Amino acid sequence: MYQARSVAWLLQKSHVELSVKIRKISTAGDKVQDAPLARIGGVGLFVKEIENALLSEDIDLAVHSCKDLPTDIPEELIVAAYGTREDPRDVFIGAATGLDDIPRGGRIGTSSLRRRSQLLSLRPDLELVDIRGNVDTRIRKIKEMGLDGTILAAAGIKRLERQEEVAFYFSIDEMIPAVGQGVIAIEIRDNDPAVRNLVSVHNHDDAAVAVRAERALMKRLEGGCQVPIGAHATVQAKGLRLRAYLGSVDGVNSIRDAIDGSREQAEDMGVELAERMLAAGGDEILKEVRVNAAGAE
Repeated sequence: MYQARSVAWLLQKSHVELSVKIRKISTAGDKVQDAPLARIGGVGLFVKEIENALLSEDIDLAVHSCKDLPTDIPEELIVAAYGTREDPRDVFIGAATGLDDIPRGGRIGTSSLRRRSQLLSLRPDLELVDIRGNVDTRIRKIKEMGLDGTILAAAGIKRLERQEEVAFYFSIDEMIPAVGQGVIAIEIRDNDPAVRNLVSVHNHDDAAVAVRAERALMKRLEGGCQVPIGAHATVQAKGLRLRAYLGSVDGVNSIRDAIDGSREQAEDMGVELAERMLAAGGDEILKEVRVNAAGAE
């Protein structure tokens, strides 16, 4: 709701005559809290019901965490704006002061296959425990389940003003973020120019360029919550740098790679890096991940 309220505030600030109402819509991802997202399966667990409301004109725009938005959206809809990117890093909540300080064999809670894979690729001795819920719930479960810690998004911790509970921040190279992490996406109907005009002025160009590169890579790899993929693009003085991760769920097989190019090449860079990773063994990793996912259903 914080994200929706921030967009409502921006719209009202730039259009004082505008009346903005927020409608809260529960999604499948919100309702199912007792199973890992990868096990629930499906696409758009946190957006489908919201997109349906947009398509039926019950709402005029949708505010999403970009990392929850599938790369394929209904053809009647478009992303009209991306918000300024907040801190994209992941953080560790627990007693350890760094990755190497986590006790050997430590139990870490996360339901994210991306975090699980990358953490195990760096620390294969750790035990990963599935936990779901909001930030408060996951932090509470550290004590309740006897965990050594959990991994959360820095942006979410900051929104809740709980930075003092952060033990350490993972570097981007240690834990490549989810595609679109830290960015708000505003989705509208393609045939609604009035809303597009209201929203498009709030598009953050650097964030939009970065997210286009990341989403192009994820689309080529056909990734989602069932595939351990991370991608993060940074806009630099001389262009754009895209870093990506693809790994098996257990982290035994993994690929980290990066590519540099111009802002104008953002989507082409995403596709090129994905192709390079597939050729380096990524295709076999994807086959393994999907076979394992099918067996778990």
